[in-house]
Amino acid sequence: MANSPQSKKRARQAIRRTDVNKARRSRIRTYLRKVEEAIASGDQSAAQEALRAAQPELMRGVTKGVVHKNTASRKLSRLASRVKAIA
Repeated sequence: MANSPQSKKRARQAIRRTDVNKARRSRIRTYLRKVEEAIASGDQSAAQEALRAAQPELMRGVTKGVVHKNTASRKLSRLASRVKAIA
C-alpha cells in the first residue's frame, strides 16, 4: 500500500494513465474491427478506406506507448495484404 506522499501521487497517476491507455487501445481495436468487417464484406474500396483511417490511429498508439512498433507494423502489413487480395 502507498504510504509516502510521492507513492500516493504515483498511484493516482497510474490510475489516470491506465484509463487513458485503455481508451486508446479500445479506439485502435475499433478501427481494426472496421477494417476486418470491410474485408469480410468483400468491398475492396471500403476496406482500403477503413485501412487508411486505421493506419494513423495505430501508429499514434505506437508513439503513445500503448502498442509496440513491430506489433503495429505487423498488423498493418497483414491487413494491407488481405485488402489487396480482395481484388
